[in-house]
Amino acid sequence: MAADEENVTGSGDNIADQTDSEVPVTQSFSIEVLQLIKEAQQQHGLRHGDHQRYRSYCSRKIRRLRKSLHFAQGTKHKVAPKKITLEMLSDEKYIHLPLFEAERAWGFAMQLKSESNTEPRKKFHMIARLRKALQHANELVKLCESPKCDARTKLESQAYNAWIQGSLHFETDNWQNAIDSFSNAKTIYEKLATAFTEDIQVLYQQRVEEISPNIRYCAYKIGDESALKDLQNMRLKSGEDQLISKLDDLLLQTREKQASTLSEVAWRGRTIPVKMEGVRNFLLNLQDSTTELKSAEGSDSKLSIYESLFKQCIDAQQLLRDALQEDPIFKAAIRGQPIDGKISNQHYLHTYLTYIKLTKTIERNLILIECAKENLPGVQVDESKKITKPQDMVRLYDIIIQNLSDIPNLPGLEDDSALEEEVNTRVLGYKAFRTFYIGKSYANGMKWTEAIALYQKSLDYTKQALQGYKKLKGQEIFRTEESKLNELVKEVNGVVFSCHASSILNVAGDLTDQPVSKPSLQNVSLSDRLDQYSEDKSIAGKKPNLTKFPPDFQPIPTRPLFFDLALNHLDLPSLEDKLDQKKTAAGGTGITGFVKGWLWGGGKK
Repeated sequence: MAADEENVTGSGDNIADQTDSEVPVTQSFSIEVLQLIKEAQQQHGLRHGDHQRYRSYCSRKIRRLRKSLHFAQGTKHKVAPKKITLEMLSDEKYIHLPLFEAERAWGFAMQLKSESNTEPRKKFHMIARLRKALQHANELVKLCESPKCDARTKLESQAYNAWIQGSLHFETDNWQNAIDSFSNAKTIYEKLATAFTEDIQVLYQQRVEEISPNIRYCAYKIGDESALKDLQNMRLKSGEDQLISKLDDLLLQTREKQASTLSEVAWRGRTIPVKMEGVRNFLLNLQDSTTELKSAEGSDSKLSIYESLFKQCIDAQQLLRDALQEDPIFKAAIRGQPIDGKISNQHYLHTYLTYIKLTKTIERNLILIECAKENLPGVQVDESKKITKPQDMVRLYDIIIQNLSDIPNLPGLEDDSALEEEVNTRVLGYKAFRTFYIGKSYANGMKWTEAIALYQKSLDYTKQALQGYKKLKGQEIFRTEESKLNELVKEVNGVVFSCHASSILNVAGDLTDQPVSKPSLQNVSLSDRLDQYSEDKSIAGKKPNLTKFPPDFQPIPTRPLFFDLALNHLDLPSLEDKLDQKKTAAGGTGITGFVKGWLWGGGKK
């Protein structure tokens, strides 16, 4: 093994001695830097955010490149680093070496960045790896300045170097230099996008979309207050998961500056201090999400906002759970035991976050219901989409009802009668919708009686809910739900008449379709048709149908059963006089008869 490595090292020295004259002057290298690294990232881990796997791939790639070029960095006993010079560019793989070395260092830095949330010391290691990546990117630019590389390769290497440099400035909070570097990379990629076909343009445009949020965030950190709104608009328009995740991180970092101003929250008549920064960030995001949802276009954008909100809510709840580990009342609440007395502020804040999670889950499910309604039978549906069944709607309404039912049972809300009345009214309304779609499923199965009964039950729920909504005031969602219930009443009245008509038509159709059967006399036995004449040739045959055998069973009255129930109530005549006569006859024999009978067996016959 050592001998092989020495041979490789020796051949590497020979390669290093090559001059530019050995390479044809007309030879030109064209390397698609961005496409090359994007394909490698998607195939080796970054599709799932696995930077460690991508870093390992880059290490193996570098080893294969050095082996194929015979450009070893010494032996296994001693490292002898070698630099690539312009005179050595006889193969484009020499340009691949610094590129993948930069990618390896960048991938390691991103892995450390994800781990630095729990281990702050790793941030210094991350910055060191980014500096190493920038060093390799500078070597890449120098190599691509060779006349052997075409213009596209030079521009792509410069854009890549500017992007790495901007990433380093971004992590070291050098905002102005980060803007300059990111802007240079963005400009180059935009120019490259206009020079190629649409397939290649998409790749450059995606890179521009990745860089733009960083530029706006740096502008916000410098003092541009409008940059926050621009980040929110980018979040709404973005469609890729990785870009959405990146924008969420930038927005979260932006809200950390505002979190210091949020010190308390008022809810259900109680003011709660908010001390944890993670909880503050979530509450700020909750405030901004209302505006984002109103301006979002399409259900996919809205669902994406809700998913991001749920992730932050879970993290905030976990922070509070960790802080409440020693609270005995909180432990009892988790075990489902009854709670006596007033709960702590931290515990009540945890209840507030749980309430937010339940209500936002209901809002998310309502959006899913509106999307599902577009694909119900009877509606013009796109062939590429799956048809929604009434059972799917029932399942969504079941989840909503369950979430609403959990709200009054949250710790600290047991005595809130106003909230309980509000929840009960909303539960009745959603039960009306659920019962309506259950009736639809029965109607699809042509079970008209059951469907009509369920529709009537839905009307009963609707009537009760509308009476409850008249007492509720203030919130817009109550007015929206009330208007939907009024529309439901009209729809239910229509489908009830439709079910009545369908049931009548179904019965009439069954009667008309039923054939009138006339029994043939030839199939009746002769004993059963003695009063009717029919020329039955089978009677003269070998198997005449004379009578049925065995005969059919006929019902007969059963023999009655008598129970002697009056015996205990009868007075029977006395037999004492007869018993006295027998005793007298037995006593008349005397002692003589007794002796005679004993000696000679008298009296025995």
